[in-house]
Amino acid sequence: MKINPEQLSNHLKRGLAPVYFVYGEELLLVEESCRAIREAAHAAGFQERQVLTVESGFDWNGLFNSLQSMSLFSERRVVELRLPTGKPGEAGAKILVEIAAQPPADIVFVVSSGKLEKQTRESKWAKALESAGVVIAVYPLEAAQWPMWIRGRMELKGLKPGPGVVDLLAHLMEGNLLACAQEIDKLVMLIGQGEVRLDDIEGNLSDNARYNVFALADASLRGEPVAVERILNSLRGEGVEPILVLWALAREARELAQMAALVAAGQPVMRVLEARRVWAKRKPLMTAALKRLSLEASQDLLRRAARTDRILKGRGSGDVWQELQCLALCMSGLKPSTCNI
Repeated sequence: MKINPEQLSNHLKRGLAPVYFVYGEELLLVEESCRAIREAAHAAGFQERQVLTVESGFDWNGLFNSLQSMSLFSERRVVELRLPTGKPGEAGAKILVEIAAQPPADIVFVVSSGKLEKQTRESKWAKALESAGVVIAVYPLEAAQWPMWIRGRMELKGLKPGPGVVDLLAHLMEGNLLACAQEIDKLVMLIGQGEVRLDDIEGNLSDNARYNVFALADASLRGEPVAVERILNSLRGEGVEPILVLWALAREARELAQMAALVAAGQPVMRVLEARRVWAKRKPLMTAALKRLSLEASQDLLRRAARTDRILKGRGSGDVWQELQCLALCMSGLKPSTCNI
């Protein structure tokens, strides 16, 4: 059986499966799913926990023998097997198939991994684990899913998001689930429980480098080249990693290109903004950028972002900070003579 993380809670209320296989690129949700299984197992009387990580030279036969023997201290236990690479190898695959064929009655066996390629997901050992128990596939949240996830997370922590709070967090943290969870935890420490206002979030992030890279993106969208240069120089002087700056600018470039294509196809700007769920306070920024930048110009931003990414990864030649400056200035509507694709 295959379920998603949102279905796990209801599944666990109905009882435990003997085998769980949890995988996905959102490692926060993978870990939290494993924790939910552990807690349910503990409540059901599985008192002992054993954690194993597959590394070079891992003793697969030792794992198999361990699962076949009763614990000296407890009749029921949780055995967690972590597969960092998602590849157990030939010997490991064989053992996993054998375990799945006859899972021990006194054990809850939990296998966890990061993102898996399609070939791995359809391998014999992965299918065997699915047949023996439950597979929990964790996928990145879509943009439209972020507000619901953030609201649920805040309410779970005892926080009540005020007007605009969920939208702001979704904008600032989209694409970084772990950072978003950490910001919510910080709000719990600062506020305790109760209502969270926009001022609480903005004040909490005002001295954070992430906030400053968003300030750079906003200045670019507003069409303020002087502010762009000032903020970019400040970020570089503070030692902010270029990849963080590129992430903030590239995200806006992708959004602009998608919206510019819809506008070029004849859709009104406001309808496009509503369809893309643009946060109310950001609508003036995006409106100004869409009026200033043509479809060709917005697509040029994507090419610049891709070029900067190649340089950042050592796959292209050039100065990454100069490329970031060109990307931000072109987004603001200014194309210096030094900026070429």
